[in-house]
Amino acid sequence: MATLVLASAGAAAGSALLPAGVGLFGATISGAVLGRAVGSIAGRYIDQALFGASGQNKIVENTGARLGDLQVTSSSEGSPIPRIYGRARLGGQVIWATRFEEEVIRDSQTVKSAGKGIGGGGGPSQTTITTSYKYYANFAVALCEGEISRLGRVWVDGKEVNLAQYGYRLYRGDETQLPDSLLEAKEGAGNAPAYRGLAYIVFERLPLEVFGNRIPQFNFEVFKALDDVEKKVTAVTLIPASGEFAYEVEPVERDAGQGQTLSENIHHQSGGTDWSLSLDQLGDTMPNCGSVSLFVSWFGTDLRAASCEVKPGVENRIKVTTPYSWSVAGQSRATAYEISKIDTRAVYGGTPADKSMIAAIGDLKARGFSVTLNPFLLLDIQAGNVLPDPYGGAAQAAFPWRGRITCDPAPGQVGSPDKSAVAGTQLAAFIGSCVVSDFDISSGAVVYSGPVEWSWRRMILHYAHLCKLAGGVDAFLLGSELRGLSRVRDGASSYPFVAALVQLAADVKTVLGAATKVSYAADWSEYFGHQPADGSNDVFFHLDPLWASANIDMIAMDCYWPLSDWRDEDTHLDAGDGWLSTYDPAYLKSNMAGGEGYDWYYASQSDRDAQIRTPITDGAGKPWVFRYKDIANWWSQPHFDRPGGVEAASATGWVPQSKPFWLMEVGCPAIDKGANEPNLFYDPKSSESHFPHYSNGNRDDTIQRRYLQSFYEYYDATFEDFTEIQNPQSSVYAGRMVEAAKIHAYTWDARPYPAFPYDTETWSDGDNWFLGHWLNGRMAGGPLQAVVEGILRDYGFDRFDLSPLDGMMEGYILDNVMSARDALQPLEMAFFIDSFESGGVIRFAHKGQSGVSLSLSRDELVEADEKSDVYTLTRAQETDLPL
Repeated sequence: MATLVLASAGAAAGSALLPAGVGLFGATISGAVLGRAVGSIAGRYIDQALFGASGQNKIVENTGARLGDLQVTSSSEGSPIPRIYGRARLGGQVIWATRFEEEVIRDSQTVKSAGKGIGGGGGPSQTTITTSYKYYANFAVALCEGEISRLGRVWVDGKEVNLAQYGYRLYRGDETQLPDSLLEAKEGAGNAPAYRGLAYIVFERLPLEVFGNRIPQFNFEVFKALDDVEKKVTAVTLIPASGEFAYEVEPVERDAGQGQTLSENIHHQSGGTDWSLSLDQLGDTMPNCGSVSLFVSWFGTDLRAASCEVKPGVENRIKVTTPYSWSVAGQSRATAYEISKIDTRAVYGGTPADKSMIAAIGDLKARGFSVTLNPFLLLDIQAGNVLPDPYGGAAQAAFPWRGRITCDPAPGQVGSPDKSAVAGTQLAAFIGSCVVSDFDISSGAVVYSGPVEWSWRRMILHYAHLCKLAGGVDAFLLGSELRGLSRVRDGASSYPFVAALVQLAADVKTVLGAATKVSYAADWSEYFGHQPADGSNDVFFHLDPLWASANIDMIAMDCYWPLSDWRDEDTHLDAGDGWLSTYDPAYLKSNMAGGEGYDWYYASQSDRDAQIRTPITDGAGKPWVFRYKDIANWWSQPHFDRPGGVEAASATGWVPQSKPFWLMEVGCPAIDKGANEPNLFYDPKSSESHFPHYSNGNRDDTIQRRYLQSFYEYYDATFEDFTEIQNPQSSVYAGRMVEAAKIHAYTWDARPYPAFPYDTETWSDGDNWFLGHWLNGRMAGGPLQAVVEGILRDYGFDRFDLSPLDGMMEGYILDNVMSARDALQPLEMAFFIDSFESGGVIRFAHKGQSGVSLSLSRDELVEADEKSDVYTLTRAQETDLPL
């Protein structure tokens, strides 16, 4: 079409412009002919571009937008390097970058015409060539002065992202770090700085397309430990014990209906599963942690031993998951025990799937952890139940402690079968009768073919075989804190549950082999003996048959000793003894082998309120028999039972100093005066939920930190104030009384912080975190004393006294050049601190605690003459006045 049009137009134009023609190669060509030829040529090109010539292929080329220059996040020369103390969110400064890398992408697509060409073949084709460009950036971002502990969450343009999807390398800012490989490659060997003492991150080939072809704005959550408490933690417990896929290493999804799926075990934006992120955080936060006690729970249904079934449970029976379905101990989701609900939500997560347990054990070992498996019992007894209470109540307490399972009625209650064969029969129903040969491993699962029972033996032997299937574990517990069962007698001095534990230890050794260490984690009030308050004066070392067993490798104990007896009023006894604060590590450590449970006890609540302390004595020179804190004497002495108060002629089977203590749980709730009663916890649904003695119920992270610090420093010979008396060397085995590497801090959660506790839509127990024992989100914070010390040392001060300071913060940042006074002033205002110089030492104290006081007589308040000193009365706020 364009050929015809332009040919005609060209002829007309040529005739008008060259009416006489033009000479060409000896001939005369009219203007019309010449114009027609030029027009035809131009029209042919247009027609070919638009329609393609008959029998010819057509090529169309599209070129995308090309970047002229790289837009880089601004970097200001001379900007101060931030100092952080604890945890902070930083933007960072770009300190190095290359020109952008351009990637040219050419894509061609050929489409043949549907018509026929010359000779009957296919029609002409059209080839479309598309050229596009992608850009990548190489750059380094300075974070802060090093050395940092770890990098937390990362935000890009205000949105949290998974940094693992990009190529990056983090340098923590130590004094030995080497230059980055990319910087060396670009700058040349020997020309790239190592940035020692500076924490920074290098991005290599960061794709810019999703960020509008620019380096986006980054924010980094950075952690810097201030003292060595995090480094002192060598072992932790790992919960939540329940959660159907809480321990699964790989992603699991559930069918949400209408073609949608939701993740079961990814509730964050940082990449990987909840388990993987939480374990990464654990390794970064407590770098010397080498041992993990992994909890896994079944559910008990009754406080009466004879009626209590022990079963794996599910949150509901209708959930559909991929890539695999939940299964535990041969139970499918459709056949498993369904956990009770409050307002349509299960009160606990379900038992972790067997497949996820195998994966978790394998992952822990791959990360270098020593693994102890801890089968755990949760009691699913709702409020408003009508179950007979063995303790004499109208009904059983809601969601009670497992240590309350006992015979019915309980010992000490009217009609109790304690000390009779009936009690033994009741406990036998709980213990069960299945044997090792009832279990097998087939097709990657534990198979059971024994009697129809949901018993304690079935749970323990199932997990022993599961550990074998997982390739073994380093240690295995037969349960924990079943105090109400271990103290029941079927005769005058016979304890059937203890005998059952002895047999279970032998059975577990048969399954897992002699190299696997086995024990039972006794409660701190249980491990040392049984002194029933029934007027009999009986004293039995009732667990000694277990501790003396050849199949038991250590004395395992869940240890929640009270390390303080603190009150708000300044007239209480410990304050009168000169202690200034419940946070003082020296005060807490003085009560490791002293104070309540060692020197004295309270005979009643009224005695506790009045601080009437009764000394612990026995009249026989062995007060340690009644001291639950006196593990040194218990461990190093032979044990003699005292039926009716009369010491037996021969000792029990316990061999002094023969086995070490492993402290399987040591912890303190993050609540005011938590060290007064560290075994308590806050959980409104449970009847066991209480505040510690004299606590005001306020959150207090500091006391939790100080409590753990006291245990590690007291028993670990690597710390300066350790003495041989505190943790003596054994004369029987090569080791100390308490194996310091096996002091397990309670607790770390496999649900990563801050998804847990803040995602309460997913986890109903999130609110319990704030006053609970959790370490996630608290370790690597900013203890006030450590923050002030860090600032002073950074400014070159080394003569100071910070001992009166206590308090906790998330973190503190200095992002500008300022004096030490300016750096400290916000802290002094926030925590009501006075600082003053005395004797060449800078001293710090909370207002009213400086210890400065003045006593005046009546005569001194009278002005004798004009030259005498005058005392002035000044109004002041209460916090400025002495206590």
